[in-house]
Amino acid sequence: MSDCIFCKIIQGEIPSKPVYQDSDVIVINDIHPQAPVHLLVIPKKHIVDVMDADSKIVNTLFHVIQKIIKEKKIRNYRLVHNGGDAAYVKHMHIHILGSVAVDRNL
Repeated sequence: MSDCIFCKIIQGEIPSKPVYQDSDVIVINDIHPQAPVHLLVIPKKHIVDVMDADSKIVNTLFHVIQKIIKEKKIRNYRLVHNGGDAAYVKHMHIHILGSVAVDRNL
């Protein structure tokens, strides 16, 4: 998608400092963090929504999420995926929100 901000980041058209990346996934800091730790886990292949994703990429994303949470020692975390019209960017991504109070509204 030529107008997708995540595709532009993945292709290097928009500079970023990935927290992690491999051949399938990139993890970046959210530019508008909603928690002390706010990372975006993004498949490199343009997939609009989790409902369009195959089980292989879903498994890969969650493997990377586990790896990041362990390596970064993220505590008190929430995972968020906005689907359908609830997503601002129409490229599947999962938010890792860390150091979140149990009673916090997100």
